[in-house]
Amino acid sequence: MSGLRFVALGDSLTEGVGDPVGDGWRGWAALLAAGLAEDDVDFVNLAVSGAQTRDVLERQLPQGLALRPDVVSVVVGVNDTLRCTFDIHAVAARLDRVYAAFSAQGAVLLTACLPDPGAMLGLPGALARPLARRQRAVNTVVHALSERYGAVHLHASEGAWLTDRAMWSADRLHPGERGHRQLAVRFHALLASRGLADGVAPSVEPEFPVPTKSASLWWLATAGTGWVVRRCGDLLPQLLSLAVDEMRHRARGTSAWLDLRAAHAVSAALASVSAEAA
Repeated sequence: MSGLRFVALGDSLTEGVGDPVGDGWRGWAALLAAGLAEDDVDFVNLAVSGAQTRDVLERQLPQGLALRPDVVSVVVGVNDTLRCTFDIHAVAARLDRVYAAFSAQGAVLLTACLPDPGAMLGLPGALARPLARRQRAVNTVVHALSERYGAVHLHASEGAWLTDRAMWSADRLHPGERGHRQLAVRFHALLASRGLADGVAPSVEPEFPVPTKSASLWWLATAGTGWVVRRCGDLLPQLLSLAVDEMRHRARGTSAWLDLRAAHAVSAALASVSAEAA
């Protein structure tokens, strides 16, 4: 494949947070770009830290469409789960519009389901379960829409890499260099199996030394904690309320009802976008 253009949309994961190079971030998408073709690949990263599905639809999509990419990645959704405004119906509708727009242009679409942020942060069960439920809902929507639009979909929400601390940065929410390389290698394998990548696969071995423990703790204290506060500060009051509700249902033995309610919301959201497409 020659003259290939790869455009990446999304949030801090795709921006490359956790994989510092020079004064900026590199990340899995940049690593993947280098292996998509034997010739140079025109790579444009539109991802912005903190982006939600609304930001991707309203800001990044118009820029991405104007670039007319051959390959486009849309990996987003975790920030939606960390907001008090979380609405799986809105998430599904936005992702459907983004996927449909790039598919209509003939671009190869890359998507991924993502880990549960509560589990990655090691939150207590009553706080973690509501976030896990939200992330499962987003992942279910991404699975279904990826299948609808024939996307190259990476199951990044599972596997041994989630519990391997060497894969993750100090904040436990973003991959480190090894983790970003893992994502790039897995995406490359999926694309190569479909004849959509003929460049050299990214290396799994890190290029730079692993940050020292003191450097990681310093980053977490000076930047990482602020990142978490900015992303989910407005969620905290609601999350505490959800935790109380979680404990109440657990005490009554009705926790399954919360899962059923979430599953029904996902089904309704997907039915809604299907009806609109029809």
